Amino acid sequence: MAGLGRASATVAAGTMASRITGLIRNIVLTVAVGTVGAKAADSFAIANQLPNSVFALISSGLLAGVIVPQIVKAVKTHDDRGSAFVSKLLTLGVLALLVVTIVAVVAAPVLVEIYAGRFTDPAAKTLTLALAYWCLPQLLFYGLYALVGEILNANRIFGPFAWSPIVNNLISIAGFGVFIVLFGTYESASGWTAGMIALMGGTATLGIVVQAGILFLFWRRAGLHVRPDFGWRGIGLRQIGRLAGWTFLMVVVGQIAGAFQINIVGAASGPAAAGATLQNAWLLFMLPFSVIVLSLGTPYYTKLSEHVAEGRTDAVTADLSSLTRTVGIFMVGILAAMVVASVPLARLFTTSPDNAVAFAWVLGAYLLALLPLSFQFGLQRTFYALKDTRTPFVYTLVQAALVIATALAASALVGAGILPLTWLAFAIALGQSVANILQFALAITLLRRKIGPLGLGAAFRGVLRFLLAAVPAAAVGWGVFLLLGGVEGWAVSERLPGFLGAAIIGGATLLVYGGILALFRTPELGVAFRAVRRFLPGR
Repeated sequence: MAGLGRASATVAAGTMASRITGLIRNIVLTVAVGTVGAKAADSFAIANQLPNSVFALISSGLLAGVIVPQIVKAVKTHDDRGSAFVSKLLTLGVLALLVVTIVAVVAAPVLVEIYAGRFTDPAAKTLTLALAYWCLPQLLFYGLYALVGEILNANRIFGPFAWSPIVNNLISIAGFGVFIVLFGTYESASGWTAGMIALMGGTATLGIVVQAGILFLFWRRAGLHVRPDFGWRGIGLRQIGRLAGWTFLMVVVGQIAGAFQINIVGAASGPAAAGATLQNAWLLFMLPFSVIVLSLGTPYYTKLSEHVAEGRTDAVTADLSSLTRTVGIFMVGILAAMVVASVPLARLFTTSPDNAVAFAWVLGAYLLALLPLSFQFGLQRTFYALKDTRTPFVYTLVQAALVIATALAASALVGAGILPLTWLAFAIALGQSVANILQFALAITLLRRKIGPLGLGAAFRGVLRFLLAAVPAAAVGWGVFLLLGGVEGWAVSERLPGFLGAAIIGGATLLVYGGILALFRTPELGVAFRAVRRFLPGR
């Protein structure tokens, strides 16, 4: 257990450092090409997202849910510690990734049309395509990073996979910094030279190449003797395909929904918040989820799996209740802090106070679903522990349909002149949150039908207490924001003051929140402290 704890701490620390450096990377990127109303930013956002979207279909459907257990089984049961199996798998994986990458590059015009078809400026679409040719080769190296990283993880070498993304972020920060030095802030989609395109696109791709390459430095520690092996018969490809089916389809529908959103919001590129704003607001929204929920939830998944194997439904529901309370006490406080500090936070990604306000509205729309999305993590992992991947697909399909429907409705309202174009991104983000909230409600219902009463009443009553404590805490934070001058104050004047202002406002909110919980001797506070201590060095 001590080894598991150290591994969890390593992964959690790596995840946190990666997310923070990723945040800095995106801030530097916004200095280079802007965010709200910047056509260049929207073009880069789509081009650089394309390899991520294509790879998500592969990684989430195959690597995470199916191939990794196969590797672990081979490592534990084969006389050669899985060397032959890994050789076959790696050979097949590299060839498949090469084929997919080549197809994606050839199909770049089609992919750009799918995601950027509503760009009204031809120069923006041309720039997106030019950047896509530079970015799509990332697909191969994303695949290598995931495949080799999971092989290392299966051999209990966790650090490289968790920490190597930091190198990618640092390379991107340096490359985007060079762009700023040479060209300043360049928000227009017109006038881009081949050198400018190569610098932006090449920087993004180089980071992924190095991120993947670093993992091979730790290959010897795995004790594997890997060579090219084309004898794929007998490695269980049919079984892998059968097991991955529902998970793969779940990712497919999610990607289709995302493509609809990006395509529709493209109509606002230039005059208002569009694709780059949605992407950066989502990044900021997901930061606490990635650091808190994933770090705390992963150990619970192990426990859930053990209790399912033992047939202990009572223990499963107890784990779920405990996870909900532990996640809730953290996420409610963070939600309150992010809401009242949203404008200074937005200023980190924008070039003016007015743009910060527009960005903050989009972020606020996403934040409506922060708690439901956080709690849903435990529900989804419970289904996975029960070996049920079909049900998560069902409620994800419903969520994706709602995302598409709300995005189309927002577009129709803009077309009818009812909704201003400047509010299109906000409406799409709001539709995403509504879909996530309903998805959470459906997931609870379906899990209750599967295993009976979930016993979450006490957990949700605890969350209600956290929310009651968060209200006066948020009021104090909002008061601090107003004392700093509000939207017209120094905390929104520039990026650095925005960071300092967000820290002051958020810090005051969290201090009051924690103080209220301590005053009323909230029992979950002790659980929260123990959870934090578990991830501290030496614990």
